[in-house]
Formats: sequence, C-alpha cells, structure tokens
Amino acid sequence: MAIANERTHAFASLSKAGGSCLNRVMNPVVPRRLALVLVALSLLGVGIGWLIESIHAESGKLEANPPAEAPEWKAGVATAKITPFRPMPMSGYAGRKDNPSEGTEQDLFAKALAIEDGEGNRAVIVTTDLIGIISKLREDVEQKVEAKYGVPPHALLMNASHTHCGPSYGRDDTQDYFDFLSGEIVKIIGEAIDSMAPSKLSYSSAKCGFAMNRRTPTPDGYRNHPNPEGVVDHTVPVLRVDDAEGNLKAVLFGYSCHNTTMGFMKWLGDYAGYAQEYFEADHPGVTAMFMNNCSGDQNPYPRSLLFYAQRHGRSLATAVEAALETNQRQYFHQRELHGPLKTEMETVSLEFTEESKRDPFPYPVQVVQFGDGLSIIAMGNEVVVDYSLRLKKELGDRGPAIWVAGYSNSYSGYVPSKRVLLEGGYEAKSRPWKPELEERIIAKAHELFDRVN
Repeated sequence: MAIANERTHAFASLSKAGGSCLNRVMNPVVPRRLALVLVALSLLGVGIGWLIESIHAESGKLEANPPAEAPEWKAGVATAKITPFRPMPMSGYAGRKDNPSEGTEQDLFAKALAIEDGEGNRAVIVTTDLIGIISKLREDVEQKVEAKYGVPPHALLMNASHTHCGPSYGRDDTQDYFDFLSGEIVKIIGEAIDSMAPSKLSYSSAKCGFAMNRRTPTPDGYRNHPNPEGVVDHTVPVLRVDDAEGNLKAVLFGYSCHNTTMGFMKWLGDYAGYAQEYFEADHPGVTAMFMNNCSGDQNPYPRSLLFYAQRHGRSLATAVEAALETNQRQYFHQRELHGPLKTEMETVSLEFTEESKRDPFPYPVQVVQFGDGLSIIAMGNEVVVDYSLRLKKELGDRGPAIWVAGYSNSYSGYVPSKRVLLEGGYEAKSRPWKPELEERIIAKAHELFDRVN
C-alpha cells in the first residue's frame, strides 16, 4: 500500500509539473513545437525521479560498488647494512692475495623478503651483496632462523649478488665479521616476518642487454673474452609486492650476469648495487632486491671503469621499470600471483672424476612455488646460462613462469653444463666434475617442480 500511495503521489506530481510547465511555455512568443519539447523534457525528468524513488522504496538503497577482495598474501621486508667495519681481505680475485680493502665506494646490504599465503605457508628470500653464500653461513643462519622463527630450511632461500668487491668472510681472521654478518641476516629475517602485512604479488619481466657470453673459441681453446655470438639470457624477472592499497612496497629482480664490472680494492655492490640504489631513489620507501641468476659464463661489458658499473646499474633499473609497465595507463603483462605457497629443497650428489679423489658434493636445488603463476628454481654455486635456458624451455609450457637463479644456498666453484665441460675453458676447469652432472641437476629440478605442481 505504501508503494502504491507513493506512485499515486508521483503521478499527481508529474501531472502538476507538466501543467505548470505547459502554462509557462504556452506563450504566443514561443513556438508551439518548442513548447511541446519543453513539456516532454519536464515530464521525463519527473518520471526518472519517480523511478529512482520507487527503487529506493523497494530495495532500501542503491547498491554501492562491491568492496575489493582482501589480499590473500602477507609480505614484509627489512634491510641491514653489512659493509665491513674495518679493512679486511676481499673476495673474488686471487691476485689480491691477502691485501686489505682500501675504503668504501658504496655500502653493501643484506635484505629479506618474508611472504605468507592465506593458509599460513611461509617463505623467506634473502639477498646479499656478497661473493656467495658459503655453507658455513647458510648452516648458521638456517639453524638460528628455524629455532627462533620457525622457518624450515626448505622455506629459506639465500642468494648472493656475486660482487667481487665484497669481503672474504669465511676466513679464520674474519670471524668477527662473520658473526656480525650472520647476526644481521637473522635479525632482518625476524624484522621482515614481524612486519608482514596484507599484500598483493605479481610477476613480470623485461630485457636488459649489457651481459655478454664470455667464452670465445680460439685455435688455442676457449678464452675468457666477450663473445657476441655466444648464448645469453637477457631476461629480467621481477616479483612485485604491493600493499593492500596498491602502493608499490618492494621489488625482487634478477639478471644473468657476473657482478664484476669492477675489481678495485673498495667495497662496492657493483652494477647490482647501483641498480638497487637507483630504483630505491626513484621510488622512495620501496625496497629493491637483486637476485643473481645463471651467470657463470656471462660478464658485463664494457668493464673496469666505475661509470660502466653505474651505467649498467641504470640500465638494469630501467629494465625493472619496463617490466613494471611504469607510467602505462593499463597493465597487460602483470601476472597476478595466487597461492598456495609451496617450497621444496633437496641436494643431489654430484661426483668428481676418479682421478681427483674427491668426495661427492651435496648440491642444493630449491623450488619456491607461487600457485600456478611462478616457480623460482634456485641452484647453488656459479651456474652457467645453459641451465636457465634449458629449464625454461622444458618447463615453460607447464603453466607457471620459470625463474632460475644460481648463487643460492651454497658457493663452491663453477657448475658447467655438459657442453661447457666438454668444450673446456675457464668454467670447465674450475672443478673436475663428471660429465653427467648436468643431467643430475636437471632431473632434481624436474622432480621438485613436479612435486609442487
């Protein structure tokens, strides 16, 4: 009855309004056709108003825009400066011998990204401006983190940028720095976990071109020299972390290239350090993290001058911007990531030649899986680019994007592919591996990938 009365009242109002308008416009000065148009517009306006009132009466109120879904992820980041506090031996080049460092060109950092899905599954990714993650550091950190924060070893990924302007931190005479370094990494893992907040994750990629294959064939064998025809992987994979409001919070990005533009006696993050520095300067409040990929036979060119390290860093930071589609009105290449978050890590026994009389090496392979959107396959030591190209080719049609990182969780020389091992050269001579090492590593990567997919 209430609605019927409102409709009767509305029609009465409509008639009254129409009559009033008609009286105003039925003037000899005003043409009759214009008068009729004005009457019709007046009646239409009243009718629309009546229709809206009727909808309000029956539904109570018009539906507002549906609320956005709450983010299914939580993420937190933390940073620590790990620049040595005293002169000490540097890592990367044997020619330095035991000569101490001569100052700081750029501070070194360790950074942690803690991620948790809606089911409480958690992973922590640590990036460092170090030559590598030696087993002593990995073991010390993983034991303390598991005991203190409940993060199992398979959910902890530790990666080094492979700067050759960092400390030689595994020596007896640098134990004080080792203790500091381990403590800072454990601390930022805790800070990243404690700061986890609702977040959105997405994956994208771009290209960057300063890395070149460094294996040049000559009549005397393969030489360490830029080879423009050699195989490369110029992909820049990017994991983007936004807060619940869509504001950029952190980026984790990678590249397959030795972090060796410079080799002087000062602390320096090299091109990877500059890429992070420049991106963070361009995005105040955002944490940028670099994860080195399969760089064993890749070098930055040109080299040996500081401004080349800076230019390479700017090129890489710009590639990250391209991957994020910065300043584009619409996003077409951001792959939103969903759970569940799964992690696996195991070792595969790699054998050396009988003549070397070495014990097998327990080589770590790890997979961090983000639903059906992204698989990060992390491998130890200095892996040549063949591993990245092969795994992306073999697993790329299975659904998730494939991101292959070396320099993760262990650091003990080069890991050549079978091709590189048989060709010879610097990377092949690093360790006396048996030729089947590639198939064993690839098989383990496939096994773990199948387990989480």
